[in-house]
Amino acid sequence: MAHYAILDDDSIVTQVIVGIDEDDTDNLPEEFGSWEDFYSSVKDGKTVKRTSYNTFAGEHALDGTPFRGNYGTVGFIYYAEQDMFLPPKPFDSWVEDFDNFYWKAPIDKPNDTDNFGWVEDDYQDDNTTGWLLIEEPEDGE
Repeated sequence: MAHYAILDDDSIVTQVIVGIDEDDTDNLPEEFGSWEDFYSSVKDGKTVKRTSYNTFAGEHALDGTPFRGNYGTVGFIYYAEQDMFLPPKPFDSWVEDFDNFYWKAPIDKPNDTDNFGWVEDDYQDDNTTGWLLIEEPEDGE
């Protein structure tokens, strides 16, 4: 069993279908070079890309080989040049981080030990800020 992401004209995943594994070529009609091509033909010529249900952030959950960076679920973006899926952009100011299969803030988080959240409005007002330390509530609050 394999999963295939159906892309719109902007390379955004609009649907994911379950189909035949790319390795199973015995049943592939001879006029098609791949199952991606076959599913494209039945999806009105839309671009179709195989995606791995077990891949997230470049890691395979079952210790297999990660495939295309992330599972391309609805709303994810397919980048043809990198041959990978990224989740939707979380904030306007963030940029693609293809090495880590996600998005990166325009400024680094102050540290990795404290709990910080991104505040886009703060960054838009002053592009030297954006990370906000999230205080843990005291017991009883």
